[in-house]
Amino acid sequence: MSFDSAIHPDDTLRVSVLSEALPYIQRFAGRRVVVKYGGAAMVRADLRDAVYRDLVLLASVGVQPVVVHGGGPEINEWLGRLQIEPQFRDGLRVTTPETMDVVEMVLVGRVNKQIVNGLNRLGARAVGLSGSDGPLVRARTYGEGCNGLVGEVAAVDPAVLFPLLDAGYIPVISSVAADAEGQAHNINADTVAGELAASLQAEKLILLTDTPGILRNREDPSTLIRQVSLAGARELIASGVVAGGMTPKTECCIRALAQGVAAAHIVDGRTPHALLLEVFTDAGIGTMVVGSTRAVL
Repeated sequence: MSFDSAIHPDDTLRVSVLSEALPYIQRFAGRRVVVKYGGAAMVRADLRDAVYRDLVLLASVGVQPVVVHGGGPEINEWLGRLQIEPQFRDGLRVTTPETMDVVEMVLVGRVNKQIVNGLNRLGARAVGLSGSDGPLVRARTYGEGCNGLVGEVAAVDPAVLFPLLDAGYIPVISSVAADAEGQAHNINADTVAGELAASLQAEKLILLTDTPGILRNREDPSTLIRQVSLAGARELIASGVVAGGMTPKTECCIRALAQGVAAAHIVDGRTPHALLLEVFTDAGIGTMVVGSTRAVL
């Protein structure tokens, strides 16, 4: 067999992809990337495995990933098992003290450890935390409290994360945090991820969603907006192009950038290896929100 015939086309493609990723690996080595993990990527086994592999690879090449997760479908499942009817008001889960017990049990005690175990199985060193640990996040009751123990972020202190990141651990954080009186609250995971990214001065905030990104026409995936400035994102909300469930995600990106995060991404988690495609390829796959229209890596 000649040397040339021993080279498989797949090998050439693989090397080409690695070559394209090189400047991104060099650019982001030692930088922090906050990933909000949720949606179909948490439900489907094949997508879960792809996300875990992406996170382990990021950590292996020197990036410092931080994972923030929710877990709405599993909360609903356990509420059903306990014969507690899930209730929502204005898009928020009505969180009674009884429901809060289930939320804390599922997010902190179950989903968090499943993610940690999945990462560790692939050779990473992952550590599970909630917002209450540290305390990393201080909560306050959202609005006038009509949704019960739904919280918002009052303050973030990332001090507990620095020694973990410096030692090569991947922090995995559930979006449960206590208020000043020690009462646990359920906080939107996108919000926690955005505020945490800002406090860490992260290079990137990446929101894994069940949509391709920001679309000019919500019914047409081909209208994906691949890059938009901070001012442009505000205009998209004001004009109604961004509406419904995309509004809080886009606002989360805007707030993170306004506080110093270099770039925020809304990425379709239904695409296998979406994280690597967005971080380590020229084209990316989702919407990137940046401080200006100047392209960034």
